[in-house]
Amino acid sequence: MTATSLPIQILVISLERSVDRRAKVEQEMKKTSLSWSFLNAVDGSALKNPPIEYKSHKVRWLLGHDLTANEIGCYLSHKEAWKHCVEKNIPTLIFEDDFVLMPNFHMVVSYLLNNEKLDFVRLQGLYEVPFRVLGEIGGSSIAKNLGDAVGATAYWIKPEIAKKLIDASSEIFEPVDHFLEHHQKHGLSFLAIRPYPVDITRAKSTIDDRNERQPIKGHKKRLRSFARAIDRLVSPSPWFPRG
Repeated sequence: MTATSLPIQILVISLERSVDRRAKVEQEMKKTSLSWSFLNAVDGSALKNPPIEYKSHKVRWLLGHDLTANEIGCYLSHKEAWKHCVEKNIPTLIFEDDFVLMPNFHMVVSYLLNNEKLDFVRLQGLYEVPFRVLGEIGGSSIAKNLGDAVGATAYWIKPEIAKKLIDASSEIFEPVDHFLEHHQKHGLSFLAIRPYPVDITRAKSTIDDRNERQPIKGHKKRLRSFARAIDRLVSPSPWFPRG
């Protein structure tokens, strides 16, 4: 939507009907001269039927609960962004439309563009988790989170990573931000920049209606563990492999 041409693609996932959120994105992106564009999100609440990737019975059995319609739409939206990354064959910054750019954002982008080894990097996280520093860049660190920070408001991927994510998501069985952390399934190492160069507005999401769920406990948790053990035994590609 604006100006500087670099070998990078910036996609902002947003519902076409979310006029106010889009206006805030446009205002926020005035902080940068990088070119960017909206990617129309899949409206989960408008889906007449779940996509073929979603196996509801198996999800309930192995996850312990259904995904909401908007969680499914959110996942499909990110999958479209991964496809755009593969098609354009350039590094891609993927945002959801509730982000705030922090002062270290441009320095981090410049570093990512000049580092061939950093191909899958979290730029924002919902939960504060401990991390191990792997290297320093200016006043920031390349790090490995020692827990699931979750959230998918901002991350960096390269085409080869996007293709692996697409291949590993032929079935949708967990929210997309959990899937990004699920290295046992896709085999990828999701690094992070700390402090994060992107924050969130903390406005209620319009593409993901997930509420805070209570942890599964007791009998239900034992049943889920049993189901996952069986799946590991019989499935050539279990959803929740150990490792």
